[in-house]
Amino acid sequence: MNCQFCQNYEISQLGQGKVFTIQQLADEFLNLQEKNAHNINLVTGSIFVPQIVESLKLAKQNGLQIPVVYNSSAYEKPETLQMLEGFVDVYLPDLKYYYNHLAKDLSGINSYFETAITAIKEMYRQVGNPQFNKNGIIRKGLIVRHLVLPNHLQNTKQVLKWLYKNMSHEIYISIMAQYFPEYKALEREDIHRKLTEEEYQEIQDYIEKLGIQNGYVQDLEENEKKYVPCWYT
Repeated sequence: MNCQFCQNYEISQLGQGKVFTIQQLADEFLNLQEKNAHNINLVTGSIFVPQIVESLKLAKQNGLQIPVVYNSSAYEKPETLQMLEGFVDVYLPDLKYYYNHLAKDLSGINSYFETAITAIKEMYRQVGNPQFNKNGIIRKGLIVRHLVLPNHLQNTKQVLKWLYKNMSHEIYISIMAQYFPEYKALEREDIHRKLTEEEYQEIQDYIEKLGIQNGYVQDLEENEKKYVPCWYT
């Protein structure tokens, strides 16, 4: 995907990052476990899935026990996700767009919605409804996230409506208010600003109207910029 508002654009679109071998990645998984991380969170790993699977095999052979989370835009092929079956405990996909024209405009991709819902259904088949430990930390299951965009509230409402009507009511839906204009979004009139309180309240009212029970609603902060990491200084 080529999201014009990507907050991580330095690593997602400008080529910055660090190369790991399969063994080094396995070692890093184990290092995170030793540091008491709650899980291994793989973010947008689609193009590296064969290598990730090999790294997870090595790590599990050497004692990796904490859950593996696959954090994804949901723009995935079922065949790719099937390679991950048995290795991923928690799927954390975004369902970004209901309208394909919006996905094309803001992320440069075709057939997003059909692709994403097929992927999400495959994720659910693999891991099912969320399961939590005694401390309330997820161990397995599906959580679908959605980032609310300014001036595109109808897109959010349609996403929420689809999830409520077509997925198990036991899955968790996470609504994010952390949108902050970055990258090319600063050049666009529709998404060059943060959400307003009125916009976000409208979405919260719609969640209540639908009857969604399981999930999280992020607070609308004064300074959403704090959610944007500084990757390189």
